[in-house]
Amino acid sequence: MNKEIFKLEPQRVWKHFHSLTQIPRPSKSEKAVIDFVVKFGKDLGLETIIDEVGNVIIRKPATPGMEDRKGVILQGHLDMVPQKNNDKVHDFEKDPIEAYVDGEWVTANGTTLGADNGIGVAAAMAVLEATDLVHGPVEALFTIDEETGMTGAFGLKPGLLKGDILINMDSEDEGELYVGCAGGLDANIEFNTKLESVPQGTTAYKLAITGLKGGHSGMDINLGRGNSIKLLFRFLYNAEKEFGVRIASIDGGSLRNAIPREAFAVVVVSADKATAFEKAVKEYESIYKSEFALSEPSLSFTSEKTGNPSTVIDSQKQTKVIRAFFGCPNGVVRMSDSIPGLVETSNNLARVYTDGEKVKGQCLLRSSVDSSKDALAQKMAAIFELAGANINFTGGYPGWKPNPNSAILKVMQDVYNKKFGKVPEIKAIHAGLECGLLGGVYPNWDMISFGPTIRHPHSPDEKVNIATVQKFWDFLVETLKNIPKK
Repeated sequence: MNKEIFKLEPQRVWKHFHSLTQIPRPSKSEKAVIDFVVKFGKDLGLETIIDEVGNVIIRKPATPGMEDRKGVILQGHLDMVPQKNNDKVHDFEKDPIEAYVDGEWVTANGTTLGADNGIGVAAAMAVLEATDLVHGPVEALFTIDEETGMTGAFGLKPGLLKGDILINMDSEDEGELYVGCAGGLDANIEFNTKLESVPQGTTAYKLAITGLKGGHSGMDINLGRGNSIKLLFRFLYNAEKEFGVRIASIDGGSLRNAIPREAFAVVVVSADKATAFEKAVKEYESIYKSEFALSEPSLSFTSEKTGNPSTVIDSQKQTKVIRAFFGCPNGVVRMSDSIPGLVETSNNLARVYTDGEKVKGQCLLRSSVDSSKDALAQKMAAIFELAGANINFTGGYPGWKPNPNSAILKVMQDVYNKKFGKVPEIKAIHAGLECGLLGGVYPNWDMISFGPTIRHPHSPDEKVNIATVQKFWDFLVETLKNIPKK
């Protein structure tokens, strides 16, 4: 841990963020951070509640003279995306994040940083702890498992929270206020295959596509980055035709909401075609490097001879697997008609891997238009059903429809303009914020989302801009002073 972090302003936020980096908190493994936050609230003498799914709620009374203000819920999620570089030794279940100052940014050594959403959680903790702030009644809502299914938001029950205004602190561009987000849907794909003995007279190779940037499948889907799985299957589609390649195993991607950075396959080809096969890999690497010269400068596609596997996928099913995943929609499907520059609908082909006699895949579909999301799901079902796969859709969550008459939006626009001399941009986001689900449980809430500038979330390049954390904090403090009366 770089001690320079403790010197950053606002120190009250950075000290809590530092504490969070020392607690392993990947999605689905949040017990330690839940216990930490519960102890934090109780040590402050504040009412602290854990609901039945693990969300933590901490209540702080209004400061004197502010009792007549509407109640505010400060909301962030406790979990983080566990992604690391291939050469980094790190156990997200046990090891702390190695955060450090890098010029104008704070980043991590070879792993995700967890600023998404650690900075938002740290800011809420700073408000709860502070004795010198002016605010009405405050509740902090710390949800669990946002990154892999929004389990906390799904499990939140009505009646637990008393506030009127939800301030979500999970956005990633300072100077912007978010008033809407996309909904999402998980696609789960499964091919039943047969395994056959490896043909005689073959040479085995391990194919590896590495060095891609990856990123957040909502925030970064429009940046034109490479998808390692799509690139792998593009090659396999042609290699099957030209060299009769047979697949023994596939392992591409990791998390449903992260653009896949790496993909691997073990394949065999006839020994008399081995030299031509190796040449083809190099040719495709050149093609990929040319096509992604600006967006993926570190892209690598290699083949390495390896020991022969014991089995390969039967040839008929292999052809269907390759064609289905090669043809699967990926990336931006449609841009928004109503909000310039906003992605309306997208798909992230996030994970493909072999598991015994099955080939499994996972995608995350997003859209701010429910009918478009449904149409994309139907298109994907049509593709994979034709190929003989089973596909089912789970974990659907709604989008968050903008409210042009939002009182908190007006307050925050005015506060920002007075404090920083400009009006913040009003935006919707293609990522899936928890606001859509939370607003379904508490339909009376007036909701808004904002945050500091974070780049490359969900990837080992994640970083948060130091100066914007100060502005984010100052904006939050001033907003709490100006919350409307009941």
